[in-house]
Amino acid sequence: MPDRKEIILKRLTEEGQKTYEFFSGLSETQLSQQIYSDGPQWRASDILAHVALAESLFAHYNREVLHGGRGAPEDFDIDAFNAEHTAAGRAAAAAQSLAQFQAARAETIALTETMQEADFDRPAFHPYLGHTTLEQILKTLYRHTMLHERDIRKVLESGQTLPSSE
Repeated sequence: MPDRKEIILKRLTEEGQKTYEFFSGLSETQLSQQIYSDGPQWRASDILAHVALAESLFAHYNREVLHGGRGAPEDFDIDAFNAEHTAAGRAAAAAQSLAQFQAARAETIALTETMQEADFDRPAFHPYLGHTTLEQILKTLYRHTMLHERDIRKVLESGQTLPSSE
């Protein structure tokens, strides 16, 4: 039976590739499609910028946790961060956001490869999950992209925007 490190590495790798392929396959029209009807009212390209930034940010925080840190600051305002940084990311081309996502996911995979079994149980803070473990944060990284991709697919198939999932 595979251990949790093997399972997490497999999911990070496979889901990272699926995310890359999914966003690479979207046309300019699809990337400009509004996905969420409330909250930030993101387009598909905004979601791509968001997941790329989240991957980069958590590669940094996960490294900190492995060096004795706690992860994201407990006063991290996820809504304010998303609003500010995703708006700033709108200027980035999809190719640039995809490259950022790939680099950050590769960094997370490389970091996970160095982890020992006990490292997965290290306490960490995540702005959405609260107090949790590094294992849960790593799992959230690949689940996060899956949820946003699901939302984009629903809107592209139905033509109807969704309430924000953030």
